[in-house]
Amino acid sequence: MTEVDRFADIRPYHDDEVPAAIERLIQDDEFIGAIAKYRFGALMSGFGWALRPLIRYFLRRKRRHVTTVHQVQMGVTRYMSRMIATSTKGVTFSGIEHLQQGQGYLFVSNHRDIAMDPAFVNWGLHTHGFETVRIAIGDNLLRKPCATELMKLNKSFIVKRSAKGPREMMKALGELSAYIGQSVHEGHSIWIAQREGRAKDGDDKTDPAILKMFYVDGKKQKIPFADYMRSLNIVPVSISYELDPTDKAKARELYEKSVNGSYEKGEFEDIESIVAGIVGQKGRVHVAFGAPIRDGFEDPDQLAALIDKAVWGNYRLFPGNYLAADVPDRASTLEQAAFLTRQSEVPEEHKAIWRAMYAKPVENAGKVR
Repeated sequence: MTEVDRFADIRPYHDDEVPAAIERLIQDDEFIGAIAKYRFGALMSGFGWALRPLIRYFLRRKRRHVTTVHQVQMGVTRYMSRMIATSTKGVTFSGIEHLQQGQGYLFVSNHRDIAMDPAFVNWGLHTHGFETVRIAIGDNLLRKPCATELMKLNKSFIVKRSAKGPREMMKALGELSAYIGQSVHEGHSIWIAQREGRAKDGDDKTDPAILKMFYVDGKKQKIPFADYMRSLNIVPVSISYELDPTDKAKARELYEKSVNGSYEKGEFEDIESIVAGIVGQKGRVHVAFGAPIRDGFEDPDQLAALIDKAVWGNYRLFPGNYLAADVPDRASTLEQAAFLTRQSEVPEEHKAIWRAMYAKPVENAGKVR
């Protein structure tokens, strides 16, 4: 069995798989319907029967010029440029000097937005002449076949969160660990969140279990923890959004959990979060790449603490963060008025939670300093 076959069910598509994947998307009624609804809106109710064949014809014409993953991603860059222009007040980057061309890195990132976190990391790498990353994505977000096709076309690999039973879980963890290790050692960078799920409360903390997963393959090879993790070139990444387009939805979920003990997601809630994160207003965005972590740890807890320290210390704090943390002298009068206006749109019972999620990065930064 070849290494490619070993990872076939989780890895991104290779270039020779791109044309067939695009054709499957073109044949997918749900995918075509989503494009039609997004592009033509109200016209769909009366002219959907005519629009769908036209969309398929247009996509097939475009497909003739797209035969590689790189070409797919170059198409994505046009949409990224438009999204940045319409939904942000600018995207900035720092720490690029820590990276070397041709080197594979394991970017361990704080996680606020399902789609945009890795997209902004990729944008920073691409615009500074680096290869884009392979993106870890949970299979809970791939319930629709078209979602799987789109993600694997965009260099995403699958984290099998739905694995059940000890044997199936250990197999999935071993496969994932080996794939990440092989990717980095062959010069392909990886993006993965520092813990499962978004930090809805604004508290960016690394789950040591993620680091233990990285080490599964190293442990199998009997390589000491510190040596193996050093070989992965772990780079902490801090992504800061001045405004979170999904902040009210997050506050509602956290409130429901605090009051009722649980929160049941709607069928399309993850998709709605993805769309809101893409098109919603984000204000200024900053992505900070930390220095690769080489030493100072012997176990997962110590390594997690180092990643947290870097993420917290490099996080770009905006006026809204300081205002939420009751530090008004770091914001202008206009900024204070804008913050109060935004806060007024939050239901009264959710406001304390909403403020806390913006204030938490200030508290965490204080721990570092």
